[in-house]
Amino acid sequence: MQIFRGRKSRTTSNGPNSMTVTDRHSAETDQTSTPPHEQLSKSQIKRATRTRKTFALLTSFFLAISVVFLIVVEIGNTNGSKIRGSIYFLKLDLSNIVPATTPNSILINTIAQTLGLHDFYQIGLWNFCEGFKAEGITYCSKPETLYWFDPVETLQQELLAGATIALPAQINTILNLLKLASQWMFALFLTGAVLSFVMILVAPMAIYSRWATVPVALFTLLAALCTTVATVVATALFIIFRNAISSFDELNIGASIGVTMFALMWVAAAFSIFAALLQIGLCCCCASRRDVKHGRKRGSRKAYSNSAYSTEKPQRKGLVGTNKS
Repeated sequence: MQIFRGRKSRTTSNGPNSMTVTDRHSAETDQTSTPPHEQLSKSQIKRATRTRKTFALLTSFFLAISVVFLIVVEIGNTNGSKIRGSIYFLKLDLSNIVPATTPNSILINTIAQTLGLHDFYQIGLWNFCEGFKAEGITYCSKPETLYWFDPVETLQQELLAGATIALPAQINTILNLLKLASQWMFALFLTGAVLSFVMILVAPMAIYSRWATVPVALFTLLAALCTTVATVVATALFIIFRNAISSFDELNIGASIGVTMFALMWVAAAFSIFAALLQIGLCCCCASRRDVKHGRKRGSRKAYSNSAYSTEKPQRKGLVGTNKS
């Protein structure tokens, strides 16, 4: 019995402060399981937060794509060049404003052009352009802030002095709605582009702290809302306008949606939404550098693989009792 008692109470040294082998092994295990954050190098902290850095930079990349497409939307239809002239919200075709069923319709349409009417009118964010099918765009109005297209005023200005054109009274009922929606669309597109550009530079701040991510996520979400709402308003506005102006049998006015412009603004809205979702996710996911420094989160395990504080892998015993890694 004394032999077994001696083995059980064996210590590393004789004295009042002696430590048993079991206690010593337990203390070493506690030291290796919880690495002291103050001893982590800068390279380890960067490696531990690489995932968060990737998503933060991906947010900036998505915002950059959104800004590029928004810029193209902003400059579309501002002049008569081949590229800009093909980017518009709506195109009105007045080349055959008098229906073909009307007697002498060809002659009347020719007279209408002589009075000052053009074959087509294109509506952009800042202005409108006009031209003839044989010549292309011949004139673009001066860009205006909070621009909205008034078809009645525009057509009256195009006609010679004293000449008038009878437009259906129903068109006047949607002019106020058209003005209000156009001005809100203009303001939202411009605000979304500016906010998105600023967030490209600010988004990488999410790497350092989750608290810093909260305001960044809020402004990124605001940019996405401005861009998306402007896109929805533009889509609804010009589809309603196209259907309304094409529904009058008295005037043979054709109206077509600018597919290029619609594709550009919807792509911009989609990437701004992706960026906002990433920033919202970073508010609670992925360890920041502040988390790693203060020991709240460890981040990527690869940052500790070559350090003295890495977690040891459990060893398996072989058939004859030897340890295998």
